Amino acid sequence: MSEKKKSIVKASPNTRKLARELGANLYSIKGSQRQGRITQEDVKDYIRENLSEKNLNKRELKPQQYAHSEFGPIDELPIPRIKKIAGPHLQKSWNEIPHVTHHDEADITEMEVFRKSLRDFYTGEKISVTPLAFIIRAVVKALKDYPNFNASLDLQNDKIIYKKYFHIGIAVDTKHGLMVPKIRNADKKDITTLGNELKKVSKLSAELKINKKEFFGGSITISSLGNIGGSFFTPIINSPEVAILGVGRSEKKQVFVGDKYESRIMLPLSLSYDHRIIDGAEGAKFCVHLKESLGKDFAYKLAI
Repeated sequence: MSEKKKSIVKASPNTRKLARELGANLYSIKGSQRQGRITQEDVKDYIRENLSEKNLNKRELKPQQYAHSEFGPIDELPIPRIKKIAGPHLQKSWNEIPHVTHHDEADITEMEVFRKSLRDFYTGEKISVTPLAFIIRAVVKALKDYPNFNASLDLQNDKIIYKKYFHIGIAVDTKHGLMVPKIRNADKKDITTLGNELKKVSKLSAELKINKKEFFGGSITISSLGNIGGSFFTPIINSPEVAILGVGRSEKKQVFVGDKYESRIMLPLSLSYDHRIIDGAEGAKFCVHLKESLGKDFAYKLAI
């Protein structure tokens, strides 16, 4: 494209910034104002038109040049129902949301000591609670201080919807596929109750007995691979939410604390967020908040 043609495009700095954030090419957008000037609404209309399901469905996949069977034995099975339902939703989220993923590690040494010390007040029996219950608690605290993470975008009406509730989505791995039921009103439940709720929704999901409505109306999703393995990854945001927290498997590491190395239990965190509403600085602050809730809070409890 010549420099002469580039100079014809007219748009304000704010419009150019919006186009960059949404990945829109200004030279492909027809301006609605005088002399073809492009407005922010023109950019949004362009994005909506190009990412509409109607247009996505029109795109034809090119057939493979050679059949897989020409290279060796194969099996052909139908796509599982859950994966068939989730596939288009994931594709739409990935295509429409500008993802940014922030990676960090939380020191959960004191949290693990506290978790393993929990006992029934009356019987003295040990109480077994999954670390995920503590992570939910930390996420809720962070959502209260950073409300942009507990929001959804309404682009058609140029509004941000801030949720006053705290319904945490939990990615559950089942033989039928991945499901994301919600832990409702997580801010009003203690650690033991959260642990019991996690067991309940996991069982109902695995048995396909959970109500369909429980997959909707979330604040943020947590995807934990701790019981499987791995450290950092890039989770896809569960639209219309604007963030998802990926949790890897914790492991002992030598960490420099004060003036010496100590063996600490470190938890990998991968926070993906929608860059249209959350910037990099806020994403980093959210992770720092999580680290403090999972670390310093329990260090204080053990000290008193």
